[in-house]
Amino acid sequence: MSDYIRQNFIDFAYLIAVMGFVLSLKWMTNAATARRGIFAGEIGFAIAIIATLLDPAITSTGWFLIIVALALGTLIGIPMGLRVPMTAMPERIALSHAFGALAAGLVGLGHYFLNYHHIGKFAIAVLGVEITLGCLVFTGSLMASGKLHEMLPQRPIVFQGQNYLNFSVLGVAIIIIGVLTFNPTQVWLVPVLVVLGLLFGVLLIVPIGGADMPTVIALLNSYAGLSASALGFVLGNKLLIVAGALDGTSGLILAIIMCRAMNRSFRNVLFGAFGQLEEGVAEGGEAGNVRSASTDEAAEIMKTARSVVIVPGYGMAVAQAQHKVRELADALEKEGVEVRYAIHPVAGRMPGHMNVLLAEANVSYEKLLDMDEINSDFPQVDVVLVLGANDVVNPAARHEKSSPIYGMPILNVDQAQCVMVVKRSMRAGFAGIENELFFNPKTLMVFGDAKAVVSELAIEVSGQRDAISL
Repeated sequence: MSDYIRQNFIDFAYLIAVMGFVLSLKWMTNAATARRGIFAGEIGFAIAIIATLLDPAITSTGWFLIIVALALGTLIGIPMGLRVPMTAMPERIALSHAFGALAAGLVGLGHYFLNYHHIGKFAIAVLGVEITLGCLVFTGSLMASGKLHEMLPQRPIVFQGQNYLNFSVLGVAIIIIGVLTFNPTQVWLVPVLVVLGLLFGVLLIVPIGGADMPTVIALLNSYAGLSASALGFVLGNKLLIVAGALDGTSGLILAIIMCRAMNRSFRNVLFGAFGQLEEGVAEGGEAGNVRSASTDEAAEIMKTARSVVIVPGYGMAVAQAQHKVRELADALEKEGVEVRYAIHPVAGRMPGHMNVLLAEANVSYEKLLDMDEINSDFPQVDVVLVLGANDVVNPAARHEKSSPIYGMPILNVDQAQCVMVVKRSMRAGFAGIENELFFNPKTLMVFGDAKAVVSELAIEVSGQRDAISL
């Protein structure tokens, strides 16, 4: 096969791979076709990898290194995919972003040191931006993963002059890129640029609270895509350009959707220190003037209802209670109760987190209703069961102008006839504020681990406890 024919074949394969990426993004916008979207993306990546391996520029040494890298990646990736629980997917996704950004940054560094003598000023500038983006996404994603995994403090860490320091670090990095563009032989500046990029990634995430991590992950995904696309321009790789652009734009669009769901701006997310604990709100929380109920009382109320809406939150994910939730819903439906699920766009730790968990428990997609679909129905709902959700059901978002969540669209659960909230304690949510819903006369607090409480509710509703006692 001549090099000309081989190159045309590679370009055609890249085109097919890009079509797979586009279809993957399209199909993943709907829960019913999301699995098909994953397969399309996997096929696209497989085609792209095979096509790249046909490049005549790859030497025998290169082949050996690529095979070793593929083997190592496979050995790490398969256990991660099989062993990481669905509840920890946000952390795993953040780690994937970190690894991808590190790979892009290292390739950029290697290309710079090997070719800075004979590449143009534009390519040098693009490489500088690409290396900086790769480094900041690497450390930023590691920080985000640590916050999501609760290995790092989830509350924002703020100090005086923080934004000035952040912009100073970024400004120095931009100046270095400018110097390298016109004098690329100053290679000693490249390690300084790497350190500044790594530092900026840490400084960017430190003042952001755990509640904003889904939006931050989407933004970091966008930066990683831009880094890959910039590298594609320098390397002359069409696939990297297009795939990076798709990744960057989709991440940005997702971040915009998340901000709109919270009625907040990028500026507020990145620099607002959202999630600082309000004065007077105890970190551990105290059960004050609230009405509580036992599981048998709550089960009896649910059995006599005509309609029940379940609102899942991160508490359900942490307790891995999704299968018990399905059992409870099945038991209620056998009693003639209509059961539906209300999904807030930012519930959990990543977009679609609740949908993924409930789909894992084989809950029908038709029963998963987003906020706009179900909000008008709440006044006709007999019982709402809130499982670990907090800020997304807080009525303060409607009227409390001093609240950090003021203006955020919420699920109108307080309009239902009865609200049951399952929580371990009265601890504040990610926004760090007290939830008015807990003190509503229509609200019953059922304290305990979500999985244990829902399991008890399912037993009570199904009558299994009575059967055992007989």
